[in-house]
Amino acid sequence: MQSKISLIKGDASFRKFYRYKFNKKTKIIVTANKEKYKNLIAYSTINKFLRNNKILTPNTYEFNFLKGFIIIEDFGDNSFYNILIKKKNKFQIFKKFVNLIIKLQKIKPKSKLKNINSGFHSLNRYSSKYLHKESNLFFDWYLPLFLNKKKRKIVKIKMKKILSTLYNNLNFSNSYFVHRDYHANNLMKVGTKIGLIDSQDAVIGNPTYDLVSLIDDVRIKTPNKLKKQIYSYYLKKTKKIHRIKSQEFQSDFNTLSVQRNLKIIGIFSRLFKRDNKKEYLKFIPYTWKLLELRMSSKNYLNLKEVLDNHIPKKVRKKIII
Repeated sequence: MQSKISLIKGDASFRKFYRYKFNKKTKIIVTANKEKYKNLIAYSTINKFLRNNKILTPNTYEFNFLKGFIIIEDFGDNSFYNILIKKKNKFQIFKKFVNLIIKLQKIKPKSKLKNINSGFHSLNRYSSKYLHKESNLFFDWYLPLFLNKKKRKIVKIKMKKILSTLYNNLNFSNSYFVHRDYHANNLMKVGTKIGLIDSQDAVIGNPTYDLVSLIDDVRIKTPNKLKKQIYSYYLKKTKKIHRIKSQEFQSDFNTLSVQRNLKIIGIFSRLFKRDNKKEYLKFIPYTWKLLELRMSSKNYLNLKEVLDNHIPKKVRKKIII
């Protein structure tokens, strides 16, 4: 009997991942010293909830919260990101991703899930307060890289007022299961199926959010034509739900894309400044392009004006080192 443990590439979280190989069979050991609840209990609980609803997520084989680890099913290393960047006809793959979003949205989300530690895990519900908390990362971590304290305060006051109006004007209710980080890196090719990972941040929220995460993926530069194809395919497949309110749906999509991209710019800046993870900086210029794309309608003129006045295009293209 031979066994081997090897460290594998991690993500932006505080977790570490190890592949445990024993007699040609493999499992993944996940360890977490920080944010243990989210990375161990929440993750395992939501995975189990999704598995019970016919979504392929990693099974949890062993759990030890005190020692800070779980042992889960190994989905391998073949993420759909690796497949997409080599594929010419990306739309056929994206259609499968959209089908999975729709399957997730048919799940009736529960505010409380029985967790793996004999308690209950609460699924948060997105609210304006929650959205502000996330977009504040832009003010707290990105702006200090370029603006002094006085200018930061001016930008923050102006932007928060505009964002408040946008968040309060969202049309659809927060009543759908939202994975919250639904992009190709978190979708794994498991045989002929799609495996979903990194579900620990799931919430009950707006139906456009996971579609935003997929279409405006900051890691994959997709042409606008493809973005529109994916969006139209979703509407076609959900016409009984959303097509009759397509203008409202588009409005929510744009607003949550703006919110998510502000959050991502803030998170990647924090990873650089706080955690010394420089590799995420390369995604910021494209994240700005996505932000500009979604601010092109008249609803975002005031927001666009504030950003244009204080963060010029040449700054947005910078990769800080």
